[in-house]
Amino acid sequence: MRVSKEQAAANRERIVEQAARLFRERGFDGIGVAELMNSAGLTHGGFYGHFDSKEQLMAEACEHAIGITGKRWRKLLAGDEGPSMDALAGRYLSRRHRDHAGDGCVLAALAGEATRQSPPVRGAFTRSVRRFIDLIDGALPGRRAALRRRKAVAATAAMVGGLILARAVDDDALSREILDAVHAELPGTTAPKP
Repeated sequence: MRVSKEQAAANRERIVEQAARLFRERGFDGIGVAELMNSAGLTHGGFYGHFDSKEQLMAEACEHAIGITGKRWRKLLAGDEGPSMDALAGRYLSRRHRDHAGDGCVLAALAGEATRQSPPVRGAFTRSVRRFIDLIDGALPGRRAALRRRKAVAATAAMVGGLILARAVDDDALSREILDAVHAELPGTTAPKP
């Protein structure tokens, strides 16, 4: 049975959305094409009608995930108070974000795996890192662009690394301590320092 162009586009989008969530939850190798297609409500055989390879889907899923996350962060930063690094760090370094990788940051979910992926996947991941750095740069105070950029790069590394460590440990108190400590040390935040 043939599907319309509109239905084919909707199916493709559903596959990318499911892949973005499942790759963040389970990793790139944690889910196969058959299971991924099943989760999108489609048959395994239809995969190659939409994508040339799993790697193409992985790259598109990274782009999709950072796009969705970026919209959320930009909405948060566009609040009544204007761009706030404190608000961004508070949301990013939260227990909710720690506990829901499938809905969270693609950088923290897949950074460890990205280094071993194909050039298209690494390229998509690199674009995601750049977009996140730019977002943080816009939330930081200061007029000197080069200094603000350096702080944005450092804040990105601290936030992503902090979230990765907070997810990795099996001690909830230590996990919360990691999240709180990173938040407290970020530039532009008002979190109380111990």
